[in-house]
Amino acid sequence: MTRVKRGYTARRRRKKIRLFASTFIGAHSRLTRTTTQQRIRALVSSHRDRNGKKRDFRRLWITRINAITREDRVSYSYSKFIHNLYKRQLLLNRKILAQIALSNKNCFYTISNKIMNQK
Repeated sequence: MTRVKRGYTARRRRKKIRLFASTFIGAHSRLTRTTTQQRIRALVSSHRDRNGKKRDFRRLWITRINAITREDRVSYSYSKFIHNLYKRQLLLNRKILAQIALSNKNCFYTISNKIMNQK
């Protein structure tokens, strides 16, 4: 019987998986089956956490805006502030408001006073 040399397709596939898992520890970076399982798990986790990241940042922005609106110079709740923003049809999202609140409090105070005083 003649010798059969296998093609390189399977080796290329395994090498690609192994490169993805090169930072994993122990068998998770060496054995093909566990590497494949860990790769699937890592991709699922990264997909899930991308959505979680959006949620976490929104919570952070809301917390920052709420902290500023409850200070002495503004002194009302976050929900009233957002309600009045929508009522006045101002197109400032929470991310921008949180950045303004952190970097330039006086600007935030003027925005909030204009919102609250208009009727």
